[in-house]
Amino acid sequence: MPKVVRVITRLNVGGPAVHTILLTDRLRPSYTTLLVSGSEAASEGNMLEMASRLGVPVIRIRELGREIRPFADLVAFAKLVRLIARERPDIVHTHTAKAGLLGRVAAWLCGVPVIVHTFHGHVFRGGYFSPWLVRFFLILERVLARVTDQIITVAEQQRRELAALGIARTSSIAVVPLGLDLTEFATDVADPRAMRRKWGVPPQTPLVGIVARLVPVKGHELFLDAAAEVHQSHPDARFVIVGDGELRDQLEADARRRGLPVIFAGWESDVRAVYAALDVVCLTSLNEGSPVALIEALSARKPTVSTAVGGITDLIEDGKNGLLVPTRDPACFARAIERLIDEPDFARMLGKNGSTSVQLKYDAARLAHDIDQLYQRLLASKQAK
Repeated sequence: MPKVVRVITRLNVGGPAVHTILLTDRLRPSYTTLLVSGSEAASEGNMLEMASRLGVPVIRIRELGREIRPFADLVAFAKLVRLIARERPDIVHTHTAKAGLLGRVAAWLCGVPVIVHTFHGHVFRGGYFSPWLVRFFLILERVLARVTDQIITVAEQQRRELAALGIARTSSIAVVPLGLDLTEFATDVADPRAMRRKWGVPPQTPLVGIVARLVPVKGHELFLDAAAEVHQSHPDARFVIVGDGELRDQLEADARRRGLPVIFAGWESDVRAVYAALDVVCLTSLNEGSPVALIEALSARKPTVSTAVGGITDLIEDGKNGLLVPTRDPACFARAIERLIDEPDFARMLGKNGSTSVQLKYDAARLAHDIDQLYQRLLASKQAK
């Protein structure tokens, strides 16, 4: 049975963590897999409960994390080299940027036959780092591509972006969409009143929400700007921000200063109940790979409004299964929200189409099948040499 060492920078609440845990779980009949993860910031939350529930053990490297910390990064790299040398895997598959850098170099030094990396997003746009640091990371990724047997993106638009940045040719990048367990969102099992009671929102009050980490790339300022305009035309509407992160204090202060009826809910464990409570689901990101929150909302038949960035344009067809608006355009975003509040039949149509559009494409069984086929092809290619 082939052995895989799967490395992710951290299992913080979000799509990459869900993806890697489910992938590890679904491939277990055919592969021996070690899931290796770094540490998360306290405000990010983590998906360790999900891993435990599925019986997926996680090897934690405390020094591995998102921030650039030379000494800690060197320690994390040494631990990865030691682990990979001890386990002697057939495949090392890395996910997200830091793990992709340290994990692929460690795998190359240890002579691992097959090295795979999945871009769940990228740090080259969206204001993650300064321009000179972005250029440095681009050089690193171009070098790393030479020792990587397969680069994967989770969306077609992302593949085009990486090719345009010169990281690899389009033909050498595989697109493998996220795989999720969407059955719980596709059934009407959650009580739409439960979260409203918790948040103090009456049943008939229009409720607009966003589910995302409170970090710069998620663009919550746009959500507050749009909420301010919607509040003028629909003074009974309420808004909820589900998530946590480094910008929480700043965003809460901004909402108070504007007098906006915004609930900061933090992380909610029952996301089905969150979507059931919402009338409109928003995403205001400056850059995205393939956002799990949006996929879950679509599966739950919720009308959505999102910025037209990255892989979102592969997920949403404007006016068919959701609404797309430009980045940094509060007026346009507000008009889209208002339309979904004012036109319930149109909103229901978008929700129905949205559920149909994601059920098969983003299924976990499909993900496991796609990755299994990719692994088998890469292993056979190596054995033939």
